[in-house]
Amino acid sequence: MERDDASNFEQLHDLVAEMDDIRGLLDGITGIAAAAMTRTAGTQVECAVTLYRRRRPPTIAGSDDEAILLDGHEQRLADGPCTDAMQSGEPELLDAPSDARWPAFRKELEATSFDSVLGVPLDLGSEASAALNFFAAGAGVFTAEVSKDAEEFAHIAARALRLGLRIAGAELKAEDLEAAMSHRTAIDMARGIIMAQSRCSGDEAFNLLRDVSSTRNEKLHDVARSVVAGIDGSATSTFFES
Repeated sequence: MERDDASNFEQLHDLVAEMDDIRGLLDGITGIAAAAMTRTAGTQVECAVTLYRRRRPPTIAGSDDEAILLDGHEQRLADGPCTDAMQSGEPELLDAPSDARWPAFRKELEATSFDSVLGVPLDLGSEASAALNFFAAGAGVFTAEVSKDAEEFAHIAARALRLGLRIAGAELKAEDLEAAMSHRTAIDMARGIIMAQSRCSGDEAFNLLRDVSSTRNEKLHDVARSVVAGIDGSATSTFFES
């Protein structure tokens, strides 16, 4: 498995380096996961994942439409090996018809081409949670060896996903900062225009902007941009008189 681990790590590294967004990264991770476990198991294995982040809607991805659909059912039900794996931090296997656990999920599983499911948690720290959901037709696919390889892959995948999340978070913060600076610049420019034309102090100019924002139920930076857009004296005066 060492050679496969090296290959998987390289592929995951390339995914992070080339990713456009987290959804694309998850699509890539589940595709590599499915291919890796298919090689190990000697039969077709599919993979899906649902990522949970604070103050963000869940992100779902997978190597196969049916796998994505079934993973979505499991997340909706909050019942199944994958959701339990996320909570326990340990792999969970559904492999026998006699297994009475997760009855609601088993009913959904029976309507698909899959018979066995392996949920493997991803260690993403305190800011996010997810688990790889592996699916296969027939029982006995997820042997002890296959399950161990799935855990090893999940360990590598979690490192890649943590890095991807940090990059995405940094990019979002940069975008938020840029937007904040843009808003701040517009407000400062508008305040300067009002000070020059009304011969008032900076505080008085800002209070005027704030009053108009409240009266018109518009955001402060939108009011400021309107002032800057009508930079000639008559336009600015008309703006505040209307």
